[in-house]
Amino acid sequence: MLSLCLLSLIVTAQAELLPGSCSFQESVCDYMSDPSFLSWTLDPSGHFITVEEQVQEDQRKAVLLGPDVDQQDWSCFRMVYQVTGGASLQVQRRTDGESFDQVLWSTQSSSDSWRIASIDLHNSNEAFKIVIEGKLGAEEGSSMSIFEIRISDRYCIECDFEEAHLCGYANQWNKYINWRVGKSENNTLNDKAGQFMYVDSTDSKGFQEVAKLVSPMTTAPISGCLSFQYQQYQAGDHLFSLFNRDQAGQYEELWRADLKENNHADWSPEDKVWIPVQVDLKAPYPVELVFEVGFNGPHGGFVVLDDISFSPEFCDAGTEPSFDPSVANCDFESGFCQYVQSDSSLWRKVSVRPNIYMPGDHTTGAGSFLLANSRLSLQSGYVSRLFGPSMPGSQKYCLKFFYSLRGLSGADQALSVYLYYSDSAKHEQMWTQNEKIRNVWIAVELTIQSEKNAQVVFISTCKDIWSCSSVGLDDIKVTPGDCSLQASSLSLPSQCDFESGLCGFSQDKDGDSGDWYLARGPTPTSYTGPRGDHTTGLGHYLHIEASVMLAGHKVRLLSSTLRGARETQCLQFYYHMYGSGIGQLSVYLQTGQENDDRLLWTSHGEQGISWLKASLNYHYDQQHQIVFEATRGASVRSDIAIDDIIFERGPCREYSDQHIPHLSLSGNNNDIQTMHFK
Repeated sequence: MLSLCLLSLIVTAQAELLPGSCSFQESVCDYMSDPSFLSWTLDPSGHFITVEEQVQEDQRKAVLLGPDVDQQDWSCFRMVYQVTGGASLQVQRRTDGESFDQVLWSTQSSSDSWRIASIDLHNSNEAFKIVIEGKLGAEEGSSMSIFEIRISDRYCIECDFEEAHLCGYANQWNKYINWRVGKSENNTLNDKAGQFMYVDSTDSKGFQEVAKLVSPMTTAPISGCLSFQYQQYQAGDHLFSLFNRDQAGQYEELWRADLKENNHADWSPEDKVWIPVQVDLKAPYPVELVFEVGFNGPHGGFVVLDDISFSPEFCDAGTEPSFDPSVANCDFESGFCQYVQSDSSLWRKVSVRPNIYMPGDHTTGAGSFLLANSRLSLQSGYVSRLFGPSMPGSQKYCLKFFYSLRGLSGADQALSVYLYYSDSAKHEQMWTQNEKIRNVWIAVELTIQSEKNAQVVFISTCKDIWSCSSVGLDDIKVTPGDCSLQASSLSLPSQCDFESGLCGFSQDKDGDSGDWYLARGPTPTSYTGPRGDHTTGLGHYLHIEASVMLAGHKVRLLSSTLRGARETQCLQFYYHMYGSGIGQLSVYLQTGQENDDRLLWTSHGEQGISWLKASLNYHYDQQHQIVFEATRGASVRSDIAIDDIIFERGPCREYSDQHIPHLSLSGNNNDIQTMHFK
């Protein structure tokens, strides 16, 4: 007889704790509050820590610092928490030498009960700290509480259901049919008492009732062998299946019990035989497992599930490894990468030196890109095709690339993207260009999913010489998953594209004579400033507006306070300095302990109409700030802009000792022969 109890998230038993784990029953273990912010306090009656009182009107943040964690193998961080009244919570990973913490998980969803967060911590040879950052909301009664933190040396999707919170697995509630916890005095397979999950048809009111048991969402790419064991009774009256479900809610069937190849045992209910199952799992982007039982017969029966485990080695040695879509990435600095042309060489690799007439590439502003319908290859009545590498089907990909319209001719159908299926020699159109802005690199993101192997094809059409428009192509990047989900994924505090504000940067109100302005599109003054941002061509950037300043006025932008590091740090950003009266852009390191800021980089005078990439190395082992300082030049044509700031650990990969440019361009420069075909 099965012993029944409802699926519950109430923690009633304490499992073995690993370093960094804490139940908060009598102490906060090795966790401590950052004294610079609000304090986490141990609740004497509820066995949890909480922040629920705003001591200072302008202080709503509380930071909990964990002990050093040294897990060289894959591990799972699991936290039982609750937030109310508009509060938010983040789990971050702090590594020595990093100026910014890595955001692993975040939530802003208030709840009336405890919830569970499960976070995969991939293999690392470096010790790190877990940092939990909470922010109280503006609503009265806003609070943040943590009941338990548990770090285990396994994958978050693994579970034997012995823990009272069931490893974060949750029953997707159905009015009649639900997964429940079962208890047994003896488990035939491992000869011990324990808990398992089961679902039966006792409460079913009709056919087609479905029960779903859902795992935590994976937070890091995994691939390997998923194992579990099950029992079932009256198999003909129900369907037991395993799916993965991505963040968009799309299902993919991994296994089904009624398939002949998946049934290897003949048993009766009295035998209590556990049937082992092994399934290859490829999850390059976040998915959750869904164990689904659908009742479709008069008897229904039941299904029992236990011992879900995972190995990074595939079950079948012949399974193809997960496809790495980065093979389709290309910035065209070193050739065509894995892209090929089907006919004559109508796509040309070109480079443009910085100038005031023609923009350069998107990657650096002075590198290479591909150009179709160029003035040297302009022909009427032809189609130029550029084929990418073949990508396996049954997987989602996010394709991102940049294009730029050139010349004065028509812009209709200058560029389109197709999927090409080699087995049927068919093309399927995915996208066609409709923006007609010229000399701006426009970003395009496309989610690609096909049941069959396919190639991405970039096609430029020229019907006649009067309707052809030259079009540039650059910075193709393919990543696993849905583009819309990647756009809404965790933000990176070490990067800022100004699409959501200033990212912690602030105006220096004391040491300058103006402000940096957040802008989109061209600046108000003609013949100066960018026509669009660097990130997408249609997004935001920061600039100084010279028309409201006087010559020599300075505008300063301060970063948030950065932690020092013993090793070299890399700062990369894009800058735009177009206009006959351009002044100077400088980057300083501000320590607060010295009278003068330390100059890291500077550029002065007109640098052309392209967004140019700057990479600089610096080293400082104490707290500091980075300062962007723009100086207005002699005339109103002196708008300076910045975009896409990135801080990275270690030296810049593209660093050059000559990182302080001194290009000398002017509005009267007649050197227009700046395009080089290769």
